[in-house]
Amino acid sequence: MPITTSAKKALRGSKRKKVMNLKRKDAMKSAVKDVRKLVAEKKVKDARETLSEAYKAIDKAAKRGIIKKNTAARKKSRLVAFIKKAV
Repeated sequence: MPITTSAKKALRGSKRKKVMNLKRKDAMKSAVKDVRKLVAEKKVKDARETLSEAYKAIDKAAKRGIIKKNTAARKKSRLVAFIKKAV
């Protein structure tokens, strides 16, 4: 447990940040799952429309440092490749 006042404040802040980071990460994962599910159901046109939402979620996660920049690029690249392969 933190002893100093500043350490207690830092702990409170990190708890708030953890909640927001998890929310952002969950949003990203669900957006990617939605696209993959649509492709699996052979709804490629809908998947392409949902792709922009997935891109947005991935970019926001990368911007906040939840995932690294190259990880975001890899995720986006694999999503597009997945859609192209289905066509």
